[in-house]
Amino acid sequence: MSEQEKRTAGKRTRLVHGGTRRSQWNEVSEAVYMTQGFVYDTAEQAEARFVKAGPDEFIYARYGNPTMRMFEDRISGYLGYEDAFACASGMAAVNGALMSLLKAGDHVVASRALFGSCLYVLEDILARFGVEVTLIDGTDNAAWDAALRPDTRLVFLESISNPTLEVIDLAHVCKAAHAVGALVLVDDAMATPVFSYARACGADLAIVSTTKHVDGQGRMLGGVICGARDLIRGPIESYMKHTGGAMNPFTAWTHLKAIETMELRVRAQAAGALHLAETLSGHPKLNAVRYPTHKDHPQHALACRQAESGGTVLAFDVKGGKEACFRFLNALQTIVISNNFADAKSIATHPATTTHQRLPQDQKDMLGITSGLVRLSVGLEDVQDLVDDILTALEAV
Repeated sequence: MSEQEKRTAGKRTRLVHGGTRRSQWNEVSEAVYMTQGFVYDTAEQAEARFVKAGPDEFIYARYGNPTMRMFEDRISGYLGYEDAFACASGMAAVNGALMSLLKAGDHVVASRALFGSCLYVLEDILARFGVEVTLIDGTDNAAWDAALRPDTRLVFLESISNPTLEVIDLAHVCKAAHAVGALVLVDDAMATPVFSYARACGADLAIVSTTKHVDGQGRMLGGVICGARDLIRGPIESYMKHTGGAMNPFTAWTHLKAIETMELRVRAQAAGALHLAETLSGHPKLNAVRYPTHKDHPQHALACRQAESGGTVLAFDVKGGKEACFRFLNALQTIVISNNFADAKSIATHPATTTHQRLPQDQKDMLGITSGLVRLSVGLEDVQDLVDDILTALEAV
């Protein structure tokens, strides 16, 4: 299969064959190149490569590596972008994209419903270096229109927010941002790569925490920035290769193997998440259940218009606050308590005391991160076992 055929093939075919580079041995499974450096035939060749390296010419693993390049080609082609840069973690990707594209005096508009570490980069790090950040209610289209200015350089948002699963009208945001010349950077962690609509809505760059659905089995930290080649191989690559945020080749290799089954895994997990949302809706011990494409979600119509599915995570609010919520969590038998999501194992998280613990209480209140909120990442277990586990644990409340 040629590279052109790989890029125009069906999405699941691209997950299996995209970006493949075989050595002289013609191996079936992609090779892992565990090397930091590369040998040159001549001094002249070394000089030429440092001036301008070709697409399959490598200098140092911090700049690129054959295994990493296979993964970058595969994930960018799958998401519909020209190129990608593989990073050490999802937050390395967020930090790298923001720091490489912004400078002192620039203006950023961002949704205030963001993962705690993303807020730290925006409010603490970027502000410290003279970048002005305006945080808004991302679900309010009028708020985006009002906040965008002629000097706005970049817009940043989570397509589906973590942990309250707010849904943003991405097509509107992209149109409004592009009207003032701003780039749109989307964190697609909750939307998942399988159900991502970033490219279709016009986002210039999409970030994927590959720790989540790509690896999907609780093993490897990773992240990737996808976008136009001039951005990826221009300012983003320049920043990442000099600051050391590149992905490890072994991680890239495990991702190449895991991504072959990503569609199958994620679709099964998403079906389970919707089933759980439907089962738990209206439960007397819950204040609310949230899942983007479930009818009870406040942005249900928008979520269904933008995506085929609401992803692999749902959220619900246990009546009785922290004490009752902890009783529920401690009574779970199959579902584990942890702070990751998108694993093959179902995971329950209490955001108010873990992932979003550092947020001031007024911000938690504004974002809807209550003391009874549970973020449930649905794994690959039999869904009836998950239903039974949750219903039994709710009896402890």
